[in-house]
Amino acid sequence: MLVTQNKRTGFKEGFVAGLPLVIGYLPIAVAFGILSKTIGISLRDCFLFSSVVFAGSSQFMALNLLSVGAGFGEIILTTLLVNFRHFLMSASLAARLTHDLKKYIPLIAFSLTDETFSVTSFRQEPITKAFLLPLHAVSYVAWVTGSVLGYWLGSFLPGILQDSMSGAIYAMFAALLIPMAKKSNTILMLALSSGLINALLTYLQILPKGWSMIFAIVLASGIGTYLIKEEEVTENA
Repeated sequence: MLVTQNKRTGFKEGFVAGLPLVIGYLPIAVAFGILSKTIGISLRDCFLFSSVVFAGSSQFMALNLLSVGAGFGEIILTTLLVNFRHFLMSASLAARLTHDLKKYIPLIAFSLTDETFSVTSFRQEPITKAFLLPLHAVSYVAWVTGSVLGYWLGSFLPGILQDSMSGAIYAMFAALLIPMAKKSNTILMLALSSGLINALLTYLQILPKGWSMIFAIVLASGIGTYLIKEEEVTENA
């Protein structure tokens, strides 16, 4: 009886902890759906994008690369680099999982996001199945639903509003970058440098479409490993 009560409590806590994420995900997912409609991909592909990939920043990045004619190889490699942080988040989370979650590791790894990791990392109690699965489930449903809803809304919005959604990706990445850049001049310098490198290589057309961004990401990341001190990373985290 006590075990059942604990499961119900954990489920409720996980569901409630996911509600703020739903509120945050829906507008961005709607923007993704509208942008998908704008660049001409089908509703089916928009749905598969969110339901199979389920990675907001990578999805926006992939749409941007598709719109400029980048190849699949460049898109896959770029999104891999953007999502490389998930290796660290997964390793950190795996150390706190209770035994009943071990068989759900593939599902948890797939549905892990920056936001669900943040909520989980601040939880003092054990990370149980009853808490974690509802948290991930409501986040996933909100993102996929918002994407489809946005695509549907894109059919009714005026063309000028649809075109304006192409700026959503830049606004989202700016929102991620600015707080970190305010805390560290090194991070600001690396971000600006990678942008300049990408712009220069794109202008000179030295590399195929999409590869300029990959080169800029790898180069800036490599320089960052030497410039950013361990204590600075800890302070900004």
